[in-house]
Amino acid sequence: MAITLNNGFKMPVVGLGVWRMEGKDIRDLILNAIKIGYRHFDCAADYKNEAEVGEALAEAFKTGLVKREDLFITTKLWNSDHGHVLEACKDSLKKLQLDYLDLYLVHFPIATKHTGVGTTDSALDEDGVLDIDTTTSLETTWHAMEDLVSKGLARSIGISNYDIFLTRDCLAYSKVKPAVNQIETHPYFQRDSLVKFCQKHGICVTAHTPLGGAVANTEWFGSVSCLDDPALKGLAEKYNRTAAQIVLRWGIQRNTVVIPKSSKLERLKENYQVSDFELSKEDMELIKSVDRKHRTNQPAKFWGIDLYA
Repeated sequence: MAITLNNGFKMPVVGLGVWRMEGKDIRDLILNAIKIGYRHFDCAADYKNEAEVGEALAEAFKTGLVKREDLFITTKLWNSDHGHVLEACKDSLKKLQLDYLDLYLVHFPIATKHTGVGTTDSALDEDGVLDIDTTTSLETTWHAMEDLVSKGLARSIGISNYDIFLTRDCLAYSKVKPAVNQIETHPYFQRDSLVKFCQKHGICVTAHTPLGGAVANTEWFGSVSCLDDPALKGLAEKYNRTAAQIVLRWGIQRNTVVIPKSSKLERLKENYQVSDFELSKEDMELIKSVDRKHRTNQPAKFWGIDLYA
């Protein structure tokens, strides 16, 4: 299953996110995921594991497990590299051992103090607050992203964690339209207005944290997981599926791309097996009713400032 982006390239609707995956585990995870059927991998410079991902991909290509053209690889520009887009992209390509990216995203709509290409630090000022760069505009960053397309380094470019205001702005100043906006969205944080706005204007929405963060975000941010919701558990029973499969299927039926993360082989398989059933219209409406407007990913914990304020 794939969604056709606004530039004609196809993006598989289920991908594997590699956030918070340990370097030593990545090889087996990626090779196993490819064997299961995954063809879409979501990376980022800030995850600090691009080199390990690159080694796993190189092995997959070398052994004939999969061809490069059969995979869709995404990575992201970190906040501290907004003034160094070309160098940051080349650094990611080198680590990933690739000639081109399928998708390169602006990770957050904020430029921060430059700390050296690829270091992906979040420098704090003397008050312990994120050191924000007020001299580099998002428009400047975007035009540098567009140059990557003309240079053949990225087939598609996009945005991440942009709201309606910023997405609209990007549409106005862009020559190459953003193909994707990757945002947190799940049954407890549905963001219907933003999703519909993007889709109306030809921007594919990718749901990061599509399962509501589950254990990872509960540990870091003390958030509540939608997987324990009684309504979703009831649907899991009704369809003889896991709650995670119900949530991922809901995401797909909203025409969003989902990139769940898992380090467990059994979960990797489960998360991929979501194309052989369909939720009824009534059950889609039922899930709509559980929205809590609950954001689980809260970087303010590390940055000393709530960028969503």
